[in-house]
Amino acid sequence: MTSRGASSPVITVAAVVIRDDDGRLLTVRKKGAVRFMLPGGKPEPGEDGRRTALRESREELAVELRADDLVELGVFRADAANEVGHLVEATVFEHPYVRVDAPAAEIAELQWIDVASANVPLAPLLADHIIPLLLARR
Repeated sequence: MTSRGASSPVITVAAVVIRDDDGRLLTVRKKGAVRFMLPGGKPEPGEDGRRTALRESREELAVELRADDLVELGVFRADAANEVGHLVEATVFEHPYVRVDAPAAEIAELQWIDVASANVPLAPLLADHIIPLLLARR
């Protein structure tokens, strides 16, 4: 599952898979980071994964996702992209396409990628778990 041992600190997050009509996947790059990842982030106190995904999408993408349209894909663990020596445990949801015009909050860049031939640096969660899952569902 990951190269880190069980003693690595775990960061809990929620993330969202959004694909366009051509099957391209929306990814984001945070300010100061190199790797692209799914939109999402850490829960606030009392938030479950679904609420976190909705709030983070509103903050990072300036879009309102519909809670009823979020479908949980699973919970995945991988090396954290931006915190060396940490793991990320992500509850990942899928949501139907929504138009996203520009990054917001701490997001520096949006990129719609072809999951079969992504040519940007990807976070381990995305590269090791989510893209293989999406490719297997084709």
